Parts: sequence; structure tokens; C-alpha cells
Amino acid sequence: MKTWFITGTSRGFGRTWAAAALERGDRVAATARQVEALGDLAGTYGDRLLPIALDVTDRAQVFAAVDRAAKTFGGLDVVVNNAGYGLFGMIEETTEEQARAQIETNLFGPLWVTQAALPIMRAQGGGHLVQVSSIGGIAAFPSLGLYNASKWGLEGMSEALVQEVGPLGVKVTIVEPGPYGTDWSGASAVHTDPIAAYEPIRQARRSGAAARTPRDPAVTADVLLRLVDLPEPPLRLFLGSYPYPVAEKVYEQRLDTWRQWRELAETA
Repeated sequence: MKTWFITGTSRGFGRTWAAAALERGDRVAATARQVEALGDLAGTYGDRLLPIALDVTDRAQVFAAVDRAAKTFGGLDVVVNNAGYGLFGMIEETTEEQARAQIETNLFGPLWVTQAALPIMRAQGGGHLVQVSSIGGIAAFPSLGLYNASKWGLEGMSEALVQEVGPLGVKVTIVEPGPYGTDWSGASAVHTDPIAAYEPIRQARRSGAAARTPRDPAVTADVLLRLVDLPEPPLRLFLGSYPYPVAEKVYEQRLDTWRQWRELAETA
């Protein structure tokens, strides 16, 4: 039996993974802004589910939630930083409030949860942090600049983190999903006020999105359960086949550019 702490469990990946862990007999501290959404899981799984109301941007609240979960269940085996949302809009359109809120949730939220969980995992001599990023944490897309910034920040933080905590027995995996039918681009999304000059770019993005059929997030449940059971989990794991050609193209372009301009770079 594993003990989980998962943020953002009211819907999407968080809900799917919490239900899958409970179904196989694990215990889950499930956080959400509105824990009422977890009522059916509580009714089914009883005291193996600990619902906690949580705003991940509130550092004190995060530390209290993680402490409560660890004390209730006697430790934490898996911590999943899943809470987040999409901010849709061009860089020029993005307000200061929108930019700060995106980074506060998608980057500082996981930072606070990670900082709260690490003393517990260090004392146990082990644990597994699962940081939910995105293909947008590797490749940048027009109209998602601040979202990309938040996920690129999460990836950089996590890559440094694994070098710090790996010798202490704590595992770190960055999960990078492709497009799934979550609420990421739906009701939970935030949109900037559009500037007309960017409409052709926005329309091209809409057309590309319309051509894709997002998969049901439920198909990821078994993958995540298998991931957290691995004795030596990978630092990075894509979800689905969509991210592979995108990532391969991005890295090929970067290497080509660096090589093309190496002579100039080395004169510096």
C-alpha cells in the first residue's frame, strides 16, 4: 500500500490518478480548491481518502496540508504536483496580474509542495516526487508563452532537484503529457483580451487544435501506477505518442542552430 499526496484532484489527471490509486488499495490525500468534488470518492473509499481544501499558491496552507497528510497516514510515498491551469494569450496581451497568477500556481505551487514534502521524505529515507509538466515544458507555442514559462521553470527546478535529493533516496519524475481531454483548455483556462494584430496567429492555433482529438485522461492511470512502482523511475516520461515528434523536431532545430553559429559563439 502506497500513500499519495496529489494536488488538483477535482478533475482531469488529478482526479483520474487519485481514483486509480484508491481503486488498487492505496491511500490518498487529495487536495482541491473545492473538496466537495471529491464526495463520491469519499463515499466509496472511506478513510483511505483524505480530502484537503488547498490553494497551492498559499505556502503556509501547503505546509499545513502536507503535514496533515503525513501525520494522518504516517508518511508519504508519492507526491504528485498536478495542480495548474492554462493561460491563453499572446505575450503582449498578458497583464501583470495574469502573468503572476500563472507563475504562482504552476511554478511556485509545486515549489511549496516540494519544500513541504522533502523533510518528510528525507526522514523516511525515500519517496517519489512526480512533477506534472507538459509537452509545453519542452516546446514553446504561440499564445501560450506564460504557460510555457511556468512549465519550463518547473522542468529546470526539477532537473536540479533530482541531483540534490537523488543521493538522499528521493526519486523525481517530470511527467510530460500531450493533449488529453482534461479541463486544461476548458473552464479552468484563463484568456487574455485579444489584440487584433495577432488574430491570424490565433486562428492558426485554433485550427491546429481543432484537428487533434484529445485522448481520455483515464488511459494514463495504469501508466502512472506503473511509474511509481518502478524501483528506478526515469527523470522524464512523456504521456502518449504526440510529444515524441514535437520534442525530436525541437531538439534537432536547437542543435542545428547551435552548430551553425558555433564559430561566432566561440569568438566571445
